[in-house]
Amino acid sequence: MSERLWITDFKYDEGTILVKKTGHRIVPDLSLLHSIFIWFCFYFFAQTWRTWRRVTGHKRPTIAFYPDKPRPWYFIWPVMHVSGAKLIDDVSTADIVFQFDDSTETDNAIPAVKEGARLVNFGCQDVSKSTVAEVFERASGYTLKVDPTTHQGRMVEKSEMNAAHDGRVLEGPLDAPVEGKAYQLLIDNEIEGGLVEDLRCCLVGGRPTVVFRKRRPLERRFLNENVEVLLDEPANCYTADEIAVIERFAAELGLDWGGVDVLRDRMSGRIYIVDANKTDMGPPVALKLAAKLRATRRMARAFAGAFAPKKR
Repeated sequence: MSERLWITDFKYDEGTILVKKTGHRIVPDLSLLHSIFIWFCFYFFAQTWRTWRRVTGHKRPTIAFYPDKPRPWYFIWPVMHVSGAKLIDDVSTADIVFQFDDSTETDNAIPAVKEGARLVNFGCQDVSKSTVAEVFERASGYTLKVDPTTHQGRMVEKSEMNAAHDGRVLEGPLDAPVEGKAYQLLIDNEIEGGLVEDLRCCLVGGRPTVVFRKRRPLERRFLNENVEVLLDEPANCYTADEIAVIERFAAELGLDWGGVDVLRDRMSGRIYIVDANKTDMGPPVALKLAAKLRATRRMARAFAGAFAPKKR
């Protein structure tokens, strides 16, 4: 993405808004308008932070993105400004070089960078559901994926693509799998009130930094339509062993920065990483503004500590 207007990232097509980069479609309705309004409230504060950093003009690390630049709705955008990083265009002179490509699979070679530059996410080239399940199995020692032609009982079918939100529950076994789909165990993450809870873990330097407890109705479990989001600490959501699993997962996937969707099964108590995103948006719309600001500051402190060049 260049410096072109944000609106050029989208196209109105057959009654939906098409995201050109990923091919995802957004339904233009009142819910979308509400989400946009809430996001602009947060954006105002993020811009204030950005302006203050420019005015103060103190020495800070430079950051460049390759091959694309993030738009303001991606979580890295407010975080980098709050952390004090200065966005520049020249990858070859930046202190921090961040691979930013909102595609499920990428094949971006590392560009020419200066000696000592910190590279972020260049080891993360595939966040398809099958890859996520395979890496999770190696990190945890137990399996998420299923063979749909032999699995007995309920299971989940979802797109291999990132952020498709098209999951559905099927009864196995199937005659044959559908091309472009992944098949996983159905995790019982239901909590009180007929809701399911997704423990969205945000990573900086491959380490859990903040957690968003995202809750939505059971019947809409696969949609990104949260009725409540709470900000929490990783230590309150996972055991030390589970945090180690998440860190091993991130290391093997090459995910220095991003988010992972963690579900806790109500019956077994086990956690399952069902999705990973190297270009995560955020903070979640349903999170209260004060919590959005706290989460951004926490992530910014962690970002500066993990990626900024060390002073000599």
